[in-house]
Amino acid sequence: MSLIWITKADYISEYTIEFTFNTGEKFSVDLEKYLDKGIFEELRNKDYFKNFKLNSWTIEWENGVDFSPEFLYSLNKNKEFA
Repeated sequence: MSLIWITKADYISEYTIEFTFNTGEKFSVDLEKYLDKGIFEELRNKDYFKNFKLNSWTIEWENGVDFSPEFLYSLNKNKEFA
């Protein structure tokens, strides 16, 4: 597999974000079950969760938390192509 990165990310609702990857694939991911430990717990605040930004390869929050694009890509079980 080639290098994967996120080219676009849009907040959908609750803890769900729609990602567009450099492969052209686009799908939504619910991250709620990944926010239970450590620094990720801060993201349980929905107003804080919505306030992510896109850096050159993935999304990140002001507290330094991010998810690797490979991890986010792997969460897709039913890939939809853009």
